[in-house]
Formats: sequence, C-alpha cells, structure tokens
Amino acid sequence: MKVKTGCKDAIEYMELSGRKVISEFHGGQITTDAGGLLLREIEQARGFIKEFSKCFSDYRDHEAIEHTVEELLSQRIYGIALGYEDLNDHDQLRIDPLLAVLCKKKDPTGQDRRSKNEKGKALAGKSTLNRLELTPADAGKESRYKKIVYQGEKIERFFVDAFLRSHKEKLERIVLDLDATEDPIHGSQEGRFFHGYYGGYCYLPLYIFCDDYLLCAKLT
Repeated sequence: MKVKTGCKDAIEYMELSGRKVISEFHGGQITTDAGGLLLREIEQARGFIKEFSKCFSDYRDHEAIEHTVEELLSQRIYGIALGYEDLNDHDQLRIDPLLAVLCKKKDPTGQDRRSKNEKGKALAGKSTLNRLELTPADAGKESRYKKIVYQGEKIERFFVDAFLRSHKEKLERIVLDLDATEDPIHGSQEGRFFHGYYGGYCYLPLYIFCDDYLLCAKLT
C-alpha cells in the first residue's frame, strides 16, 4: 500500500513585476540555490535590504546606470547568504537568473541589457561590486569611479531600528553582549595590525549583540 506524502509538485512565491515565480521539481532549469527564494519572501515582507539601501548616497548619473544601489546590495547580500563570499564568484553568478529574481531584476535573463557585450548578464560584475565595497566615506560627485557612498551613522542606526521593529511591544530590559572577534589575515590588507595576544596579524572587530540580534559591528 502506497502512503501519500505531503510534498507539493510546485511552490508559488510572491510575483516579480506581475509575473508568477514558481519552483517545480520536474527538471528543466535546475538550481542548487532555490532556498534563496525563501529569503526573498522574507525580504519582500520585511524590506531589510530596501531600508539598508537608504544608508547610501548614490552620486552616479541615473540615466546611465543599469543597477540600482538596492540591486547591487541585494546581489552581494544574497550571494553571501548562499555561500558565495568571494567577489570573483559573481563573474558566473551574474548570469544566474535565480539570483537576478532575488535582486528584483525585471529581466532576469539579461536579454534587455544596453550593451551587446552584457547580453545574457542580468547582474553586475565583480568590478562594480568591488567599487561599491571600497568607496571611501569622503567620495562624492567629483569622484571618477566610486560614487556610491555609505553613511556610517545611518548604517549603525539601521541595525538598531531593525532590532526594535522586530519586537511588537516595548522592551522593559535590554542586555547587551560585547565581543571582539579575531579575524586572522595573511596579506598586506589595509588596517591590519599585529596582536600579541593572538600571536599574529588580524582584524579585531567589535560586535554588540542583544540576544541573537546584531546591533553593531565596528572595526576600529
């Protein structure tokens, strides 16, 4: 006697620009990162990345760009969440239609790109993401290449606001946990220093938590 299972043949998610987003299990286009669609559902409901993107000032010519700040941040954040920490990974990930869906790209196959060389590449390459991460805080409109500038105070406030929004009622008591964590380095990275306690070169970021919520990450 066969026992029926509760497995579904298809799962439907929130739409993308009026089109249905469905995962099936019958072959066709296959991905190992379908779990990212669940992260997308959380983002669609809570808007963490959308709010985070407001912590940046974009001095680029908006008539000439194809990737918004929110899309670039989404690409990097989802990439890390799915296990792709290295920027070099995005040379291949930029052609991944699933990641493009996660980043809210209306054309996840990249067929509508302006440049012929970019056809089929819906997402940004590693160089664009690298500029996003390495733009100094004092950059601005006159900067030649790096024009997406982070606002440190807004980012710090973002973590606190996200923590407060996650609680329906006002907290009567908050216990903060401050931890410095060793991050060994093996090259000549900017800001490295020798720490005698750990016996090597490292970064030593300070993290502030309340329960499982990260409230601050500071590299001094």
